[in-house]
Amino acid sequence: MIGRYTRPEMGRVWSDESKIDCWLRVEIAVCQSWHKRDRIPDWAIEQIRTASCDLERMREIERETDHDLISFLRATGESIGDAARFVHLGLTSSDVVDTGLAMQAVEACRMIDAELAALTDAVWALALAHKHTVTIGRTHGIHAEPTTFGLKALVWYDELRRHRRRLALALEDIAVGQISGAVGTHAHVPPEIEEEVCEALGLKPDLASTQVIQRDRHAFLISVLAGIGATIEKIATEIRHLQRTEVREVQEPFGQGNQGSSAMPHKRNPHESERLSGLARLLRGYMVTAYENIALWHERDISHSSTERLIFPDAFILVDYSLHLLTEIITDLKVFPDRMRYNLELTGGLIYSQKVLLALVDAGVDRQAAYKIVQRNALAAWDDPTIAFADRLKADSEVTGAIDSAGIDALMRAEDQLIHVDGLFDRIVADVKRESGDAQLASVAL
Repeated sequence: MIGRYTRPEMGRVWSDESKIDCWLRVEIAVCQSWHKRDRIPDWAIEQIRTASCDLERMREIERETDHDLISFLRATGESIGDAARFVHLGLTSSDVVDTGLAMQAVEACRMIDAELAALTDAVWALALAHKHTVTIGRTHGIHAEPTTFGLKALVWYDELRRHRRRLALALEDIAVGQISGAVGTHAHVPPEIEEEVCEALGLKPDLASTQVIQRDRHAFLISVLAGIGATIEKIATEIRHLQRTEVREVQEPFGQGNQGSSAMPHKRNPHESERLSGLARLLRGYMVTAYENIALWHERDISHSSTERLIFPDAFILVDYSLHLLTEIITDLKVFPDRMRYNLELTGGLIYSQKVLLALVDAGVDRQAAYKIVQRNALAAWDDPTIAFADRLKADSEVTGAIDSAGIDALMRAEDQLIHVDGLFDRIVADVKRESGDAQLASVAL
């Protein structure tokens, strides 16, 4: 991944140095288990515990071997002398590579969860702050009925909670190692060593592997990351729409000294949200590749290997970057309640058409007949807004025969449609309490 989108801590997890460190930890852990069984003598294990791998030397060897794990073993062997003959006993390359990848993925997942939690908290704060900020709800991009901006954010909040649960499942799924040897039969390394090594490395043993850990685990993890990216894009797309000049209900942070256009000094573009939308597309592409990697030949081929060198670091780096950026956007998002109210009233009351329909039905009018009455007046108001929807209703005898003028006016209030917003927040709070016992969050919300 290019440096522009790589945050240092996540970049470190996926560096060559980190990968080699994980490989070295796997090899040393295996040697420790062999030493317990007296296959490696005391003098050798002491040397092996001090082993290191010079990355530049490894790369030099790889130019000759065209095999990174062999090059790693040779470079590591040079650091421990005669004890090198005891390293990699009974193993195959994938034992080290797949177990090491799991170790990197576990660390990266925990970092993603921390960033996801920070975004979730920021969205929760936004939802609380605007719980009762009335705005227009849109379906198909068209004004529909009133909602609140806080309720929009509450939907995002609950979706992000689901992603945290999925990420926890994916973390559990990927946190497995294998020390099973060629084709996974344990012919040269017993299952007991696999169990000991995995425990020492904070993993569980893969209960049944071939020469590789099966890639359904990896595909699930990448799909969870892509799903997080899709929700990031969903939120970013909403911000992009609401920042349009014709709408202008919210605005991305625009710091002093920022410039939106090289040509037009007046521009304040939602460029960060647009960036997030673009990066989410890339993530979805990685998901396709991860699923393609499941179908390997027989007990193993390496068609997955080249792609995973790209998609694993890049997917984690992009999600980490995107979560952090969206948290900054949400935290400093400018919200314009007055503009929301202005937009709410743009259609002159058309957004209350369902209230009128239901009032007619409650007054005894057939529903289909009532629908046509309301639609007739609504479409006329769309086409000629000089006569307001309410005034048209008051002039329609089929309406006034069931609802008087005061009753029509009473139907034109947004707040009457939002009486359950507090209850929806309370329902989320109750679910959070059931899931995590977060009494502090509950008390703030209530």
